[in-house]
Amino acid sequence: MTPAPLATRLDIPSGPLFFPVTAYGPDGSVDLDTYRTHVRRGVEAGAAAVFACCGTGEFHALTPEEFEACVRVAVQAADGRVPVVAGTGYGTALAVRYARLAEAAGADGLLAMPPYLVVAGQEGLLRHYREVAAATALPVIVYQRDNAVFTPRTVVALARTDGIIGLKDGLGDLDLMQRVVSAVRTEAPGDFLYFNGLPTAEQTQLAYRALGVTLYSSAVFCFAPEIALAFHQALRTGDDATVATLLDGFYRPFVDLRDRGRGYAVALVKAGVRLRGLDVGEVRPPLHEPSGDHVKQLAELIERGHALLEEAK
Repeated sequence: MTPAPLATRLDIPSGPLFFPVTAYGPDGSVDLDTYRTHVRRGVEAGAAAVFACCGTGEFHALTPEEFEACVRVAVQAADGRVPVVAGTGYGTALAVRYARLAEAAGADGLLAMPPYLVVAGQEGLLRHYREVAAATALPVIVYQRDNAVFTPRTVVALARTDGIIGLKDGLGDLDLMQRVVSAVRTEAPGDFLYFNGLPTAEQTQLAYRALGVTLYSSAVFCFAPEIALAFHQALRTGDDATVATLLDGFYRPFVDLRDRGRGYAVALVKAGVRLRGLDVGEVRPPLHEPSGDHVKQLAELIERGHALLEEAK
């Protein structure tokens, strides 16, 4: 049986979107066996999709060869149960190269991250993403953040582009997102997808849900899938009490801790995976490891989150 198109598979939010960390061995090289275990456990825990080698997966730190190997292993570990979306980025030529590597590795789609270094105008950004979309048969989700911020008019043009199926927002400007959603709905009606891509997206998902954005990335799922799944289920079923309990008792304190170090949106998550018993190694430079005290606080916070789940039963 031919799998449904990626947009259809993603539009059914059966669970959080899983952004696995990339595992490294003691010598700093990619540890594909541990990475396979990490991805497989996430799929078996209930992830709706795997986004391999994206921000949490340290896309910036991987060579093209490492990238292709990791995507291939993620596809093998997912085994068709959920779609695998791979990151791509840098300048247009390299983004095209990574897109083709992802396609060769068996990925189901691409998450196109901002171009490297330059702050481009809307016309240049549109041309960049159109060239990436045209380079392979893989559907593309465009990631809005940092130096890639779009006007509603540009997003309408993206939505009309063959191969571009959605926008992931890592900016957090809800006024802009409302105008984007409205513009696409009226000028390019269809099945264009929207994702909340802010760090620790659960913290803002109530606001995004009010805009009609039901899909979101979950870094917490990497190290505490039980908590992430409980939050997702509570959101989906309208269990406002559980949502509030987890926001107040776990997610807000986690965001406070995450904000105490640059790069902690990745490094703290990787520390959390290690705390749960899977040695995925340290982050690569230019990121740095969390302090010992911050890791201790994270361990206590994970325990608190599980205690809240027990109390909610």
